[in-house]
Amino acid sequence: MLWTDRYRTINTVIVIAALITAAASLVVSHLLTRDLAREEVRKVEVWAEAMRSLIAADENTDLNLVLKVVNSNTTIPIVVLDGQNEILASRNIKPSLGTDSLTFIREQAREMRQSGHAMQMNLSQAGGGEADTIYICYGESSLLKRLAVYPYVQLGVAALFLLLVVFALSAFKRAEQNRVWVGLSRETAHQLGTPISSLMAWSEVLKESHPDDPLLPEMDKDIGRLQLIAERFSKIGSEPELHVADLRPLVQRAVDYMARRTPHNVTITARTAAHPLPVRVNEPLFEWVIENLCKNAVDAMPQGGSITLTLSAVSTGTLLEVTDTGKGIPKKHFKSVFKPGFTTKKRGWGLGLSLAKRIVEKYHNGHIYVKSSEVGKGTTFAIEMS
Repeated sequence: MLWTDRYRTINTVIVIAALITAAASLVVSHLLTRDLAREEVRKVEVWAEAMRSLIAADENTDLNLVLKVVNSNTTIPIVVLDGQNEILASRNIKPSLGTDSLTFIREQAREMRQSGHAMQMNLSQAGGGEADTIYICYGESSLLKRLAVYPYVQLGVAALFLLLVVFALSAFKRAEQNRVWVGLSRETAHQLGTPISSLMAWSEVLKESHPDDPLLPEMDKDIGRLQLIAERFSKIGSEPELHVADLRPLVQRAVDYMARRTPHNVTITARTAAHPLPVRVNEPLFEWVIENLCKNAVDAMPQGGSITLTLSAVSTGTLLEVTDTGKGIPKKHFKSVFKPGFTTKKRGWGLGLSLAKRIVEKYHNGHIYVKSSEVGKGTTFAIEMS
């Protein structure tokens, strides 16, 4: 199984486990909250009976047990109102600083009644008038409120833990990809070294035996090109040396190289500023970026077209735009085109743009992106260098 498939599987398992845990936590918390709420209602009913006994007490009533029940409530907020909504008593309600106590308690009682947390009690067995009716308004205890909030706090902690796990897996995935990049690049450079050395030796032999052969200079150019490619691959994975250089001749060299190796129905031109554009750059790697962008543009124009490289100075530094008249890229793929393995071609690894992004952003602290694209009309890639 590929690492990408394993990564997706692990992520899926983690998300499913987190969702199951969250759902179970919510269900258990809901059941506990419901049971505690019912228990508090029963306590309020007992407290209300004790309060009725206290209000209706005479000289023959034993108040010890009644007072013990009334005073045992230290958590549930309660307000006792008469038939005219006047406050008779209250417990476990602390007014905010700077507010009138009676007004605050009356507001709390109103909210309790609106939420359905109120009991009506008649003090006389015969029913009596309004004066014989009291209302016991009650709210949720601090414990019940904390228990109601707890699952959301738990979900927040679980979500944070999940994010940390996913972030760690993503970092591990990137590190794994980087190791693959580095290993593949260095192995390629190593494998190219032996045939390049052999070709250089044969070139010297041919120069001695056929010094006037017109094909030998072209052979030397190809050997030099192979050396450049091996140098590029050897730099992947290590911090490349950057030197201040004018981008204009660098872009022109890349254009000249690609112009000799593209079909005749594709034209490549460069438009550069009249003044130097110095940038800290590693020339072999940056030329590689330009070549990759041009190759992708050529692949996008099987029927022919034009590629224009525009180099200009902007407020943030230097801007290089590579514009083609090819197939274009759907907007939903603007960011995906830089991911390793993304390709619209039947054949290809989908590594060119990913490599270009790595070189520009990791090694040169620049920024590469799809500036604009329209399906059927063309695409413009932009590289910003400070």
